[in-house]
Amino acid sequence: MPECGGQDTQGHISTTADAKAPGAVASAAVRRTSLLVTLVLGGLTALPPLSMDMYLPALPEVTDALRSPAATVQLTLTACLAGMALGQLVVGPMSDKWGRRRPLLIGMIVYVLATAVCAFAPDVELLIGFRLLQGLAGAAGIVIARAVVRDLYDGVEMARFFSTLMLISSVAPVVAPLIGGQVLRLTDWRGVFAVLTVIGVLLTAVVGKWLHETLPVDRRHSGGVGEALRTMGGLLKDRVFTGYMLAGGLAFAALFAYISASPFVVQEIYGASPQTFSLLFGLNSVGLVVVGQINGKLLVGRVSLDKALGFGLVVITLAATALLLMTSGVFGEVGLAPIAAGLFVLMSAMGLALPNTNAQALMRTPNAAGSASALLGTSSFLVGAVASPLVGIAGEATAVPMAVVQLASAVAALLCFLLLCRPWQRKGEPLTAASRAAGDPARQK
Repeated sequence: MPECGGQDTQGHISTTADAKAPGAVASAAVRRTSLLVTLVLGGLTALPPLSMDMYLPALPEVTDALRSPAATVQLTLTACLAGMALGQLVVGPMSDKWGRRRPLLIGMIVYVLATAVCAFAPDVELLIGFRLLQGLAGAAGIVIARAVVRDLYDGVEMARFFSTLMLISSVAPVVAPLIGGQVLRLTDWRGVFAVLTVIGVLLTAVVGKWLHETLPVDRRHSGGVGEALRTMGGLLKDRVFTGYMLAGGLAFAALFAYISASPFVVQEIYGASPQTFSLLFGLNSVGLVVVGQINGKLLVGRVSLDKALGFGLVVITLAATALLLMTSGVFGEVGLAPIAAGLFVLMSAMGLALPNTNAQALMRTPNAAGSASALLGTSSFLVGAVASPLVGIAGEATAVPMAVVQLASAVAALLCFLLLCRPWQRKGEPLTAASRAAGDPARQK
């Protein structure tokens, strides 16, 4: 079997010129550099949540400094999130056409420039515009990191690697506000963007030196925008790929509902202090990370990915059901402890659901990993963005909307998995159905 990756004499991660077999298992050389791959791709995956969450403690200061209403300043977050969602649709197909390295480096350079401009923005309108550009460029790291994993790994190894990336991407949102708070002790809100600019420069240098091309020329798509749209259309026509995409996106919506609602649920409704909220938030993140590592280190290779995924979705659904019953008063007046326990179980089960939906979807797309990764990322961000405002639809005096959104998302995710993926029908099925639907560039030549 031809190698799909290797290490050159300078230690760069690269692909061999004769890599013909789509989805080939990573070579021994790539295995030896797995720590380097993890650090580089982990940094790319962590950069977008750092860009979003390091800025959160500075929002009141930005409101005062730029003399703008709080609602307008909130648009700087919305713009960044929208950019991350839409940017993946652009960068993913670009990486299938030109390879992973060139679009990634362009995206990183634009990210650095946009972030630097944010640090000097004289008004909120300019800040919103460049936060949008920052999100668009930062999306390159998310989508190309997943595509590189698909280039280098397959099957069990890919699922394990996604669990490792989840460890990094789960820790980043937790530590980002803490880092931002410490930065604000030394400087003002512009210093947060200065730190992000430095991080971007360092990560760009690491990518430029260590991450060489992972997509061989013979597996690239030669068409333009039209072919990219046809590729995505072909992927969406594949029932199983779409099932995994929707299941992952809807599970992500339940996660976004928790992130959006938990501050006022824990503090305003159940009277916890900010310190208690931070402790519970961190504990839930630890649960997600630990279960994700159990999935990657212990379950993958011993239990089928579909079984682990299905179990995770069932647990999320049961936890959301319990939360709805508790918050709606079915069990009478409940305190913070039962609610915190339900949220902990729900969050921990995400460690089974999210990495396995990504792995199963991408295993069907060896010839369109960039476009597939773009669809996976965009669907998650868009569904999450829709779910987030719904949790406050009844005001800040009840946690019922949060539980309703979580339960609805969990049930929909489970139904998509069962009705569209139908894992019991696909034992031994080749993993290239979606790739055939999207079009194999090697066959087109």
